Amino acid sequence: MGDKRIRIGGASGFWGDTDQGAAQLLRLGQVDYLVFDYLAEITMSLLSRLRAKDPAKGYVPDFVTGVVAPLAGEIAAKGVKLVANAGGVNPVACAQAIEAALAAAGVPLKVAAVTGDDLLPQLESLRPSVREMFTGAALPAKPWSLNAYLGAFPIARALAAGADIVVTGRCVDSALALGPLIHAFAWGERDFDRLAAGSLAGHIIECGPQATGGLFTDWREVPGWDDMGFPIVDCAADGSFVVTKPPGTGGLVTPATVAEQITYEIGDPAAYLLPDVTADFSGVTLAQEGPDRVSVSGARGYAPGPDCKASATFHDGFRVVGTMMVGGREAAPKARRIAEATLARVRRLMAARGLGDFRASDVEVLGAEATYGEQARGGASREVILKVALSHADKEALEIFSREFIPAATSMAPGITGFAGGRPKVQPLISLFSCLVPKTALDVAVEMAGVRTPVPFAALPTQPRPLPPVPEDVKVAANGATVPLIALAHGRSGDKGDKANISVLARRPEYLPLLRSQVTAAAVKHWLSHLVLGQVERFEWPGLGGFNFLLHEALGGGGTSSLRYDPQGKALAQMLLDLPVAVPGAWLKPGGPLAEWGGAAA
Repeated sequence: MGDKRIRIGGASGFWGDTDQGAAQLLRLGQVDYLVFDYLAEITMSLLSRLRAKDPAKGYVPDFVTGVVAPLAGEIAAKGVKLVANAGGVNPVACAQAIEAALAAAGVPLKVAAVTGDDLLPQLESLRPSVREMFTGAALPAKPWSLNAYLGAFPIARALAAGADIVVTGRCVDSALALGPLIHAFAWGERDFDRLAAGSLAGHIIECGPQATGGLFTDWREVPGWDDMGFPIVDCAADGSFVVTKPPGTGGLVTPATVAEQITYEIGDPAAYLLPDVTADFSGVTLAQEGPDRVSVSGARGYAPGPDCKASATFHDGFRVVGTMMVGGREAAPKARRIAEATLARVRRLMAARGLGDFRASDVEVLGAEATYGEQARGGASREVILKVALSHADKEALEIFSREFIPAATSMAPGITGFAGGRPKVQPLISLFSCLVPKTALDVAVEMAGVRTPVPFAALPTQPRPLPPVPEDVKVAANGATVPLIALAHGRSGDKGDKANISVLARRPEYLPLLRSQVTAAAVKHWLSHLVLGQVERFEWPGLGGFNFLLHEALGGGGTSSLRYDPQGKALAQMLLDLPVAVPGAWLKPGGPLAEWGGAAA
């Protein structure tokens, strides 16, 4: 392997991301591989419905029409290989569509599909033993999708067989980059530290420009939003790598921007469970190596467990969301009364038809800090958006609301507008079911040129992991002066089902003891108590100089199950960064580390 390095570019963070990432990385990034992440739980349910209507569908067409077809010639000329989970619930059909596009372009590239994640054919055999990971519930009667999260070795096997383009169904997002690293550097199933490092590289680039300054706490520092650079990891055989982006593009690559992406959607940083490795990211350290170049080191790995995570999506009733603008004096009180009156009317009409009450309802007056709960600041907004979201087992009940929501424009408060889109549309409510399935139950294979090659998981022994050290609790004298948490820390929030995580990373090492003593799990739970129904856990993250908080039952069901305007907790970190923190008065005086916050209220 020697001094060989490979460069992998993350060209897509979700289905709906700009299609400019692939062209940018291909032309400016000097990459060896491009990886594309398209899938989420809601995506799987949508693709399953498409496949049910047409057996030739069920994959992400954007990858074929927006990437492969227009860029095939350049991809071939540069020798760049592509790995994408665009296969959705039908990777073989996706591979066939790619082959047709390549034939039309006259470009002879080889295409492989990774199969085996779709567990719907095994539904009844799995039903007796599978239970929901968090509630213990049984499998839904008729799930729309049921897919295991596969690992990276099938991708590596496809590349070793000569594939230029590899499409998968459901796999862990980081596997899209780990597969090429396994192939390029001949890593084995027991190279746990390297597998952990490669998984971290994949995790950093899986969300596109989130690693290059997108969503960064200090957003004013990030230039070039109109042409954000997509991330590149420049990797060595020992697992070390550098995060960068194409020259001349917008964005910012610093230890802080990379650290926020590392913490995204993580629970315990010392035990990040993946199909190929149990990764320990708690000791990862970052260093600025040059402009827009950050070196990453310190990932550790241990043997993975005997199971794979799987997720099912299923039809769980119906939902409807109505919005309208309310303007003028006392806009927020007017909006709240509109919601109360509308729901009272609808409940009366539902009862007259023998329909039960709503299963769930959620009213938010956006613009009046409704999402902040008790932490909302006072102030009379003169324009707000009223959002009313409802769920019910019976579509007819929500159709009543759909008809009765807009009439408020002529029968209730003055200043109602913003309803030109017409009546709210009643839609199926899709819920998520997460479970574990034995790896031995999976039939994973690579299919290329009519040949199917099984790729079973390796049988690996369990491996004990050392417990992380408990840091000393150092008290910092504070004299009652307070600043908002954002003065001391930055961070990001993410989601996993009905759980959310929020990282809190100290801006300076001397802030860390103070944060440890005040920004506790109890403090976070209290600050966000209007949103978080379950417990809050705090994990130390010594390598990055901060903490990760895991919030249980925090998203109203999460994803498409939630009726909240923020079902994925995107704004939770921003809310927490307003938490008041007591600091030594000397820090706020001229010359102190927080001088710019002197006299500022939290």
